[in-house]
Order: sequence, then C-alpha cells, then structure tokens
Amino acid sequence: MSLEAFLHNLQYDINRANQPNWEVDWEDGPLPYKLYRGLPVVPLNLEIPLSLTDEQQPLKPDVERIGHFLWYVYGISGVSQSVHPEDFGEDGSYPIHSYRRFAPSGGALYPNELYLYLKLDDLPHGIYHYDAAHHRLVLLRDGNVDSYVERALGNRCDISTCFATAFISVRYWKNFFKYNNFSYRLQGLDAGVLMGQFLETSKRFGFETGVYAQFLDSPINHLLGLTKEEESVYSVIPLSAGATNWAGRGKNSAVTAEELCRELPAISLGHYERSGKVREFPRLLEVNEASKFNCTGDFQTLVKQPVRRTEEKEIQLPEIESGTYDFVEACNKRHSPEMDFVMGKVSQEQFATLLKSATHSYSFRSDLDNVFDGQEPRVSIYGCLYNVEGIPNGAYAYDSGRHSLREIGTGDYRLQLQSGLSLDNVNLLQVPLCLHIIGRKDYFKDTLGYRGYRIMQMEAGMLVQRLLLSSAAAGFGGHPLLGFDTTVTDGIYKLDSENLTTLIQIPVGPFREKAWMRGSLLS
Repeated sequence: MSLEAFLHNLQYDINRANQPNWEVDWEDGPLPYKLYRGLPVVPLNLEIPLSLTDEQQPLKPDVERIGHFLWYVYGISGVSQSVHPEDFGEDGSYPIHSYRRFAPSGGALYPNELYLYLKLDDLPHGIYHYDAAHHRLVLLRDGNVDSYVERALGNRCDISTCFATAFISVRYWKNFFKYNNFSYRLQGLDAGVLMGQFLETSKRFGFETGVYAQFLDSPINHLLGLTKEEESVYSVIPLSAGATNWAGRGKNSAVTAEELCRELPAISLGHYERSGKVREFPRLLEVNEASKFNCTGDFQTLVKQPVRRTEEKEIQLPEIESGTYDFVEACNKRHSPEMDFVMGKVSQEQFATLLKSATHSYSFRSDLDNVFDGQEPRVSIYGCLYNVEGIPNGAYAYDSGRHSLREIGTGDYRLQLQSGLSLDNVNLLQVPLCLHIIGRKDYFKDTLGYRGYRIMQMEAGMLVQRLLLSSAAAGFGGHPLLGFDTTVTDGIYKLDSENLTTLIQIPVGPFREKAWMRGSLLS
C-alpha cells in the first residue's frame, strides 16, 4: 500500500489502514507520561495560582512562573475513576483510572511530550523535558544553542530574543498500543490540541508566540536526544516577552540536516518504559520519514486561499464582542460527555458567542504564511444544528469573516450522524450542536508533501481546543470524536466536489454529570 493510499484509508477506511487481527494488551500498556532516569531535575512550585484574570505584564519569567505556565499547559490537573454503565454492579468489573489534563487526548493516553529550551536568569540555560508526573523539569542538555535552533528553523526567527522555545513531540507507542496505525491520524490531532492549549495559556501569561511546523527534523530530534524509532518532534514554538523578529533575518544560504547534526554531540538518555514488549509500527515510521525536511531550502509558504462566496441562503448571527472568558474556569469545567448529553434549547447568542470566541482566539503566527495578517484559516467549522433558537434545523458552514451561517441543507440529521458512529458511545439524539472541522482533502500535498497531512491534523486540533474551551465557558460539554463515517458527513455537507473533507466531529451541548470519582490536584 502506498503512503498516499495509507493516508486516504486513515480518513475513509480505517480497517484497511490498520494491521489485521489487532488485539490490545491492556496489561502491558505504556505510561501516559515519559519518565527519564538519572538526570538532574528542577522541582517546580506546586502552589499554582487559582486565577489568571489579571492582565499579565510581558516580562521575562522566572522558574516559578514558568512552572505555573507549564502546569496550565500540560500538567496533570486531576485524577478520575469511572465505570462503564454496562459494567456497573457486575462481578469482576473494575474502575477506569485516568490522569486528567486541561488538554484532552484520545483515550487519555497523551502521546505528546513537551520539551523546552530555556534561558532564564535563575536556571541553567539548556534543553529540558517537562515531567508532568512530578511537575518538574529534567535537564537533558545544557548550554546555549540559539544559533543551532535558528538554523534548524531556516533562520526564520530570532531565537536570541526568546526566553524559551517549546518542542512538542509525538511518542508513537503511547497510543499505538491501543489504536494501531490509526494512531498516526490521532497523534497529529492530539499534538494540535496541546498546541492550542499552549497558545491560549501563553496569552494569559503575556507571552508572544509563533508556530513553526517546518524545521529540520533530524537536528531538532538530535538536540533533544530523541530516538527516531520511538519519538519525533511535530512543532516548534518560540516564546518571547518583547519584540521579536518572527520572520527571521532574510534570505540565507540553505542548511542541511546532515551538516547541522554534526555540530552537536549526540546524547544518550535513559528513560523508563513500563511496557515489557513494544510492538513494531513500520507504517508510522515510514510516513514520518517521508514527512521529514532535510534542507531548509525546502521550506514553503502557502498562497492565501480565496474566500468561498455562494448564492446559498445566509443567516447572520448576532454581533458579539470578541470578549474574553475566564480561562481557568473554562479549563476546569471542560468535560467530554458520552451518554451524558441532555437535549436543551441553545440560544442564538450562546451559539454566536461560542463560534466567535473560538475563531477569534484561533488566530496565530504561522511559518506557513508570509505575514501574520489574520488571513482565512486552512480549517473551518461546519455544523448540524438542532433546537437552536431562531435557526432552522439543518447543516451549515460558518463564515468567521462575516460571522454568519451558510445554509447547506435543512432537516434533522441526528439519526444519519448516529448511524455513522463506529461505537454507540454518544447519543447524538440528545445533542443540539454537532460541529465538524473541515480541511483540504489533498492536505496541500503538492506544496508540503506528506508533511501537509500532519500539519492539517495539528491545525484542526488547535481549533478543536478553542471550541472546547469556548463550549465550557458557555456551560456546555464537547466530546471530540474520530469514530465516525467520513463519507456520511462529507455527503451531508456536499464536500465531494470541493476538495474538502471532515477531519473531526465534536458533539456540543448541555449534559448531566456521570457517575465517577474525580479529584483536583490543587487544594
């Protein structure tokens, strides 16, 4: 099977993409976090502020503030125990124990890891891993590597003016053990959700950020001491407290991965792997290898996409100020209901606020764009609506620029959407808003190659997290789903002729709390 066919099957026929006769060995599963052994550690302050409502000054942080920042980005915020309803009261049933973070993850497996190049006044400069299990930093490599990181990014950012640079990686086995080859699609989305949480938290701390999805993979992995058969970086996000040249220093001679790797010695780092047997995932390694950049001269920018205007009926939504919400409260309230949705009326104001808030916060600097000018996003929001005040039941596309809905079809699509679920773990008849993230079917392959697929998944995940936080702020639950029939949703939205496809499904609406035990890790 070609890689192009493999990625197509990930979207439309997962059984053909997965390895046959797959059985999950739950007893030998990996930990949802990475643990290094025998390396210097820096404990972080556990007295996390319970509010971030005050406007943060754009100042270079100290270790304490970085610790608070990292906890809101990717720290373990709570633990929970729950029992499947069908198992409740049965002999031999056991509770499901999960660690919770503010960014959701498929199966709560958290395949991503967070590394940082830190240059703080009260911390040795160097490369660190954020150990979420212990809320601490682990020193992997010390020293100043400004020039190295700059060249790995193609001299497109002035790293010397940044107090930190974050690296978000994917550790393949952490969710491959459950999801098989389907984990490749899920890992990109999970990385995007984490990136979305990272950028939203950065705003609350007064940090400036830029997202780099194109970089020399081997040198960045080499810098962090990652083994390519186990883990690879997906995105690089520099952080600055002041003015920074995000576009870089103009044209420079191309740098190759091979020559850059020679500049730093390799580091061998020991870590604990709970799984006794790590199974092979050749497809993931193959597509990751095909997605790599080996020369900075291969980096690309994307041409601004024209805004689609049609003669279809348009519904103008109520004008809502792009106000802020209580970020900490939204993080704490974010919940992924399953059979816990309860049908209720949604007002136009609630719906308009949810969409406006999510898309307004989605704007970010990207190395795929020539300038940061708020151009049309490469992923967008569609939705099947039911019981929304003043809006006929039907399928719609949201135009963020005009803050309006474009009518695609009218009627009740809930049964059709329910029939497309691979698992009946959500009752869509109780859901007023079934939102979908839509992206390019060809994932900009002509320009970005196979790198485009994972970039598209990450950008979808970034929008998902904004929608989840906005939904939580409105008092709703939202449950990201990949177990749905893409041909059903593509048919509802008439996407076949538009080179578009459905990337992820998010039922959103009122819910009742399910039976579970959960506790915050904050007193």
